[in-house]
Amino acid sequence: MLYALFSIAALALLGLDQWVKHYVTITIPLGDTQPFWPGVVELCTVHNYGAAWSSFSGMRWLLVAVTSVIVLAVLVLLLRRVVCHPLGLAACFLIMAGGLGNIIDRVRLGYVVDMFHFEFWPSYPVFNVADICVVCGAVLGVIYYLWFYEKYDGKGRGHGQADADGHQ
Repeated sequence: MLYALFSIAALALLGLDQWVKHYVTITIPLGDTQPFWPGVVELCTVHNYGAAWSSFSGMRWLLVAVTSVIVLAVLVLLLRRVVCHPLGLAACFLIMAGGLGNIIDRVRLGYVVDMFHFEFWPSYPVFNVADICVVCGAVLGVIYYLWFYEKYDGKGRGHGQADADGHQ
């Protein structure tokens, strides 16, 4: 049941990512800005040919390949039921949704459409919904791994079995 709920949420986030990218592309000319949350975040249309901070710029297919490997690795973890705890599932599905959102752009357009820019931190890179999903998924994944994995999903333990044998 949790897999179904997280799958629906991931598909909704993927849809939101693609919709927001389409919206800013047709309403904000490339390089222009529009207020979103005045003083905090503005919208601007940016074509990012690389990854964060434009690293690996122009390496479209390498970025597609690396992102695809990561998404497939996370999918294997889910299919093999290595991750069962809700926090770990949330992390996995967020990473997959974000990774797929940026893969779609790179394959379809040759670049990723970014739009969110912190007004209070001008040097921070412009980012998108998919990036938010990947970063949140990575943070949740670290929290899950450090504090929940061994107790709930580690070798020899089924989901929720940690307390059954007296371990805390």
